[in-house]
Amino acid sequence: MTRSAGSRTADDLEFPDDTARQASMDHAPSGATTLERPVPPEAAAAPLPLVLSADTEEDLRARAAALRDLLAGTGTKDTTGTGTKDTTGTGAADTTGTAGAPDPASAALALASRGGDGPHRAVLLVTGRDDALNGLDALAAGEAAPGLTTGTVQDGALAFLFTGQGAQRPRMGAELRAAFPVFAEAFDEVCHVLDPHLPRPLREVIDSGDADLLSRTEYTQPATFAVEVALYWLLESWGVRPDVLAGHSIGEIAAAHAAGVLSLQDAARLVAVRGRLMQALPAGGVMTAALASAADVAPHLEGRTATAGIAAVNGPTSVVLAGAERTVGEIAAELAAAGRKTRGLPVSHAFHSPLMEPVLDDFRAAVADIAFHSPRIPVVSTVTGLPVSPDEMCTPGYWVDHIRATVRFADAMATLEARGTTTYLEVGPDAILTSMGKSCLTPGRPAALLPTVRRARPEAPTLLASLAQAYVRGAHVAWHACFAGTSVRPAELPAHLVPAETPLAPPAPLEK
Repeated sequence: MTRSAGSRTADDLEFPDDTARQASMDHAPSGATTLERPVPPEAAAAPLPLVLSADTEEDLRARAAALRDLLAGTGTKDTTGTGTKDTTGTGAADTTGTAGAPDPASAALALASRGGDGPHRAVLLVTGRDDALNGLDALAAGEAAPGLTTGTVQDGALAFLFTGQGAQRPRMGAELRAAFPVFAEAFDEVCHVLDPHLPRPLREVIDSGDADLLSRTEYTQPATFAVEVALYWLLESWGVRPDVLAGHSIGEIAAAHAAGVLSLQDAARLVAVRGRLMQALPAGGVMTAALASAADVAPHLEGRTATAGIAAVNGPTSVVLAGAERTVGEIAAELAAAGRKTRGLPVSHAFHSPLMEPVLDDFRAAVADIAFHSPRIPVVSTVTGLPVSPDEMCTPGYWVDHIRATVRFADAMATLEARGTTTYLEVGPDAILTSMGKSCLTPGRPAALLPTVRRARPEAPTLLASLAQAYVRGAHVAWHACFAGTSVRPAELPAHLVPAETPLAPPAPLEK
């Protein structure tokens, strides 16, 4: 599989840890959409993906100009497949004016349904005719425009990164549920499987708007898992298939399910038991982020490992300490005295620390009868930072260690990079790993870190914008699937607008 080079897209964070927050705003393109989906009043409508590709940049720009003329009603509407154009100079061979031009939605679906992905690619996300005309003008001229993504296919692998705890927020995924029926169906199915293990229905907790309730670990972890699995199923329905998977803490369980290690029922039980046992632990543990390396912190842990440890290594100089409040406070003070910045994190318990040990035996007993399977998709473990062997994740012991062990996210990213990964798509409710991952990669190498969803940004436009970036880098996207649930019908387009290659066969659905 091939990908193209591209720039990284997430904003830097001072503390790129698993509970980081990002709150910058984007604006969706203006104009009335022709899609007929129920969208909450506060949500941005899902934009239309106008997808073009060609063998050369010149051909791509020419196709953009031709499509622009067609949508404006000033071009030739050749449906013969010959590419014949009007030679009278009057436009008499075609319907002119916007009244006779194809609707942008119908044109978008026609483009998405045709075969042939050339190496030079462009995706223009629009919500109406004006957006389409302005963006196509820019593409034809080789200029930038809002909603326009261009790129050239190059080598490299695609990784899905599943977000850990800390990315949750009330009503997460609600806009995706309104925009994409596949996501809504998947989310409902995951909640249905999780609900028997929870005190309250999960969807009710997520949609309640009660951030404190959602922040209870017994709900946080199942809620994060539900959104991630629904996102994965949506991406799979669009033909977006990863070459490798990785997940941060609770995200690794979603990755294991995506890889086929755990059925949905078993993964849901494992997630729910894990969250419930952690929630039942006594309060008092803390977590503190430090801008320091693991080697910097190691001397301060000597003689203190019974009550504190490194919960996560999120970058070369980014770690999270966890444990008893007094011990972690002492270490943080020592690091601060040495010039290292630290910051306490708003968590209920000291995850991935010695304070988790009281639940390990109960967790092992609760998941002893779960069935495991060898992964169908390669997985890089954040317990070891290395690729997992066929049987490594297939024992309760691995998942017991997973609760207590340091999350070696930086090591996992290094392994992914060494194995040729150049595009990283974060599957989760916020851009946590998108930001953290930047510091883990070799500077100067072509890589793109793309979030599927970002806090405080419209969900559907954010997802489609990241898919557009992955596509122009070489990822396969079955764009016509984005129109599921709409009344749009494809327009008849001139053959000269679209490459004539045979379309790729649709991917076989993954078992859920």
